Amino acid sequence: MEIEAFLSPEQENQLAEAIAEAERNTSGEIKIHLDKKCSGDALERAKKLFVKMKMNETKFRNGVIIYVAVDDHKLAIFGDEGIHSSVGESFWKQEIDLLVNYFKKGEYLQGLSLVTAQIGEKLSENFPFDQKGDTNELDNEITYSQGS
Repeated sequence: MEIEAFLSPEQENQLAEAIAEAERNTSGEIKIHLDKKCSGDALERAKKLFVKMKMNETKFRNGVIIYVAVDDHKLAIFGDEGIHSSVGESFWKQEIDLLVNYFKKGEYLQGLSLVTAQIGEKLSENFPFDQKGDTNELDNEITYSQGS
């Protein structure tokens, strides 16, 4: 599948809105990144992108990247130390399993939207929005690259 065909422009906009909604009640940040290919480990690729996008520089270390390698059918979710220490490895595995179930049915938008919402809930429980100084540190647009 061509990476451009994975999500339509309308679906990209819907996901950006889902990210904005998930971040509404938290200082946490969520990014969705799509690669065409991933020759190595998806989690390692997600970690590299996480640093490249400066997600490790959020104030409370509460950024999360949802990573999809379209052609190689690989997924990863990486949460920075602030959120990871609160939710643990089992939460990320549960979210990956959920994505896999939706992706098997070709329901990419639904799966990504649901997982984004659930991550947003965990972020808001652990890092509630503080109106005094919180800013959206990262844009909500879906990012793409050819991968590794």
